[in-house]
Amino acid sequence: MRVLVTGINGQLGHDVAEVLKIKGFEVTGTGTTDNYSGIARLNPYPDEYLRMDITDADDVRKVFMKVQPDVVVHCAGWTAVDKAEDIENRDAVYRVNVDGTRYIADMCSRIDAKLIFISTDYVFDGHGSIPWKPDSKEFAPLNYYGFTKLKGEEAVSSLLKRFFVLRISWVYGINGGNFVRTMLKLADSHNTLRVVDDQIGTPGYSRDIADLIADMCESDRYGFYHAANSGGYISWYDFACEIFRQAGKHVEVNPVSTEQYGVSAAARPSNSRLDMSKLEENGFSLLPDWKDALARYLKEVKDNGTD
Repeated sequence: MRVLVTGINGQLGHDVAEVLKIKGFEVTGTGTTDNYSGIARLNPYPDEYLRMDITDADDVRKVFMKVQPDVVVHCAGWTAVDKAEDIENRDAVYRVNVDGTRYIADMCSRIDAKLIFISTDYVFDGHGSIPWKPDSKEFAPLNYYGFTKLKGEEAVSSLLKRFFVLRISWVYGINGGNFVRTMLKLADSHNTLRVVDDQIGTPGYSRDIADLIADMCESDRYGFYHAANSGGYISWYDFACEIFRQAGKHVEVNPVSTEQYGVSAAARPSNSRLDMSKLEENGFSLLPDWKDALARYLKEVKDNGTD
């Protein structure tokens, strides 16, 4: 099975491409650089790398016609949430998250390829305490990033019947910056840290999400899904405390509200709880416990010297 993975220079795309290759898929990865620029632990990695500008419809068409993928995993996107709020960036954000996704969905339709589109809980309003269900239509993004991801979802569902929209949250992985890496770095220079305790969700280890995506590549149980690690809902404060405990770092962590911490350019949801029961209902496995995932990630960081 030929799989095209967009955005493999990024955090999730890297792990998706690597997991798929390990599982025996024929993998072509794409990115905006001329050559693959992420961590390479398999040789060759991936089977093929192609430069592709997803905001250029003709560029997308050429790559699709060359690769002729059976499945496309669309991980590429504008993910700098705060920078997306800047007026001068908004056209670029829209081109990447909406136009680019539409071009990819259109080509999937033309060659009859299955599409797995990576989205976010930011499409919801982030209020309340009830976990968001995958098929909920209570959309009200708090920020421009969430707005564009919602528009990307709409493009996918309007153009295709064979698609997965997979919403994820609090993602961290070996190939890129993330909350865990930030906490570990701050621990080297700070004895005390403030971390918000009124934003609730569950971390998602990109390696575990990639395993789920590999299963979806071979499934026809299409639709909207949510994925994060299991083990219950926590705050960023809880997550930070567990990071330092497992890493053996002696840092005093003080819980503060979002308001006390300070306003960011983009509003953040207080409720990032994702209802993941649809996975089991449709024959997929829930992701492992978040504490177990964190332990495996910290070991991966240590073993690969990427801390």
